[in-house]
Amino acid sequence: MNVYLRAALLASICMAGPALAQTISPDTSSIAAVVNGQVITSQDVAARARLLALSIGLDPSSSASTELAPQVTKQLIDQMLEQQEVNKLGIPISDTDVAAAIGHIEQGNNMPPGGLRQKLASLGVPFSTLLAQMRTELGWQAVLHQELGPGLQPTPGDMNAEKASLKAELGSTQYHIAEIFVPVTDPADDAPAQSFANTVIGHLRTGAPFPVVAAEFSQAQTALNGGDLGYLELNQMDPAVAATVRIMPAGAISNPIRVPGGYEIVQLQDEHVIGNQSQTMLDIRQAFAPYPTPITNGQVGPAQAAVINQLMAQTRAATSCSAIEALNTKYGNIEPANPGPVNLATITPVSFQTLLAGLPLNHASEPLVQRAGVAVVMVCGRSQQAATLPPDDQIANLIVNHRVELESQQLLDILRHRSVITQN
Repeated sequence: MNVYLRAALLASICMAGPALAQTISPDTSSIAAVVNGQVITSQDVAARARLLALSIGLDPSSSASTELAPQVTKQLIDQMLEQQEVNKLGIPISDTDVAAAIGHIEQGNNMPPGGLRQKLASLGVPFSTLLAQMRTELGWQAVLHQELGPGLQPTPGDMNAEKASLKAELGSTQYHIAEIFVPVTDPADDAPAQSFANTVIGHLRTGAPFPVVAAEFSQAQTALNGGDLGYLELNQMDPAVAATVRIMPAGAISNPIRVPGGYEIVQLQDEHVIGNQSQTMLDIRQAFAPYPTPITNGQVGPAQAAVINQLMAQTRAATSCSAIEALNTKYGNIEPANPGPVNLATITPVSFQTLLAGLPLNHASEPLVQRAGVAVVMVCGRSQQAATLPPDDQIANLIVNHRVELESQQLLDILRHRSVITQN
């Protein structure tokens, strides 16, 4: 499947990290923490706390923002450690990489190019803050992949073992859950962490979006996906989490659950019996037209607009999938016209899944604007099939994501123990 159909929502839409501090000696009253000689200022903490308060519907001028400061400081320390490791290994993250990540966020949230900059501006958050955070996130992922090396990719034996495990699950109940993990690295931090978790839960239960809150607060790797853990069986969860999930109604949000390493907040989104559900399979075609030059700074220029308008004029007369195939050929078949059978349930972002679910057969979609070009999609047919094992690429991703998450936890623990960290 091509890049557009694979594009995943980066749930860190409103995340923001501190600008990396210089190793200087500012007024000590402004220092919140020092990490290996680099300073996190109280201004960094206050700005991040304000952003977090806004994201969950708190009044940023209230005392609630101040209550977020201890947790925010811990998050910023971890992000500083991550960025220091990125710098140490000399991992380059280009402006193009960051722009592509911002573009994925905008697509996943049904925003036009440049929409994210406008959203953050409306919240009083400098766009440069998000750019710095995205650069750290991308760099940290590169660090983890480098650390894992060739062992990251699953072997045929790994794939066969995972498939055997998935087959054994047929007929069992799976629970679709999302998580927010609040770490406790010191016994003295237990009560503050539990209090913090209760504050977050209170605002979740008054309507704050779980994915956004997870992206801001959770210290698990799943924060990048809005806390989404996918479908799990009870025996794949921590026993305390499983005992809670078993009795939760769909949509409910748990109280803080004490687990090894901290507190877990979970939301049960759905449950199903494996093998009993059917899946909608799509037969689709697409035409992709490249721009002369990619979109930069989120702004569609005259050259890109001309390509978009030309493609739309040509698709007005397209009433069949063969016409879309011919159009894609005209533009050089840069992306395959036929990506193969597509399981509707696996399509991301959700906005694109919704578009395909409601698009009439043999009708071209509205333009799907991307950084490098523009696409139109047509649904040629829909069919219902019995649920089967996921395709090999999805199984491989499950294995890879699990390995990356474990490596992230282990490497951060090592960096914390090796580092000199002081907090005021």
